Amino acid sequence: MNHLIPAAAAELDRPVEERISRLRRPAWIGYTRAQNILDQLEHLLRHPGTHRMPNLLLVGDTNNGKTMLIRRFVEQHPAEPGEIGSTRRLLLIQAPPVPDERRLYFAILDALHAPYSPSGLTAAKMTQVVTVLRKVGVRMLIIDEIHHLMAGHLEKQRQFLNVLKYLSNELQISLVGAGIKDALRAIQTDPQLANRFEPVGLPRWTLDREFRMLLMSFEQVLPLRNPSNLAGKELATALFSMSEGTIGELANLLSIAAAAAIRTGQERIDGALLKQIGWIKPSERKASIERMAG
Repeated sequence: MNHLIPAAAAELDRPVEERISRLRRPAWIGYTRAQNILDQLEHLLRHPGTHRMPNLLLVGDTNNGKTMLIRRFVEQHPAEPGEIGSTRRLLLIQAPPVPDERRLYFAILDALHAPYSPSGLTAAKMTQVVTVLRKVGVRMLIIDEIHHLMAGHLEKQRQFLNVLKYLSNELQISLVGAGIKDALRAIQTDPQLANRFEPVGLPRWTLDREFRMLLMSFEQVLPLRNPSNLAGKELATALFSMSEGTIGELANLLSIAAAAAIRTGQERIDGALLKQIGWIKPSERKASIERMAG
């Protein structure tokens, strides 16, 4: 479990809007499953270069902490100054909205702040990407939203996966993909690549001891003057039901509830306040959108 510092007393004395603004800033909340995955990523990053590098596919529901987790890993491994410019062991990009080779190269070059021309041959862009990745010392390429692969027809998907396989083989780097369950189907369209990816799930939470520990961690960072006892049976049950077991929904819910607690002067979250904030469960929001669309 991550050890977090409670909201400082000085912050509690700030004006109301400043305290509420603090709630909107994303904060890392550590928990056992996340730390296990971070450890797996660290092990992968330290793997010696071979012609067949191991890869990892992080799979989970929308808004359940995948992006926050991989960003946390990137923050733990910042770029370092070197003799010929900065070096970085890992690089995070977002998969292009469709499986397109050129867009992938542009995303990599943009992430490295490398100048390039949008025109020119695709092969030249590939050569530039390989050269730049090798120069800065990248050992791991992390691709968020990798399920975007499914937005293209099968041949485009195969071409895109072939590019990923080439980059991994040529540079002897590990690939990490993160996405929803569609990402599994996308990777499995290439049997060779699928065999190299270890699927790692980030499942929804259950109402258990781990969830209550998560609530205790959240409470430590909420800038409220009074204790809420979020991990108590009543509030834990209510928060679990309202968030439907996803950490992103839980974080947003607690942010809204804490803001209401600050504005009303109550300075704590309780069952009555949760009923007053007008929260709509994720499944109900989705059903409402589907009714409007239909």
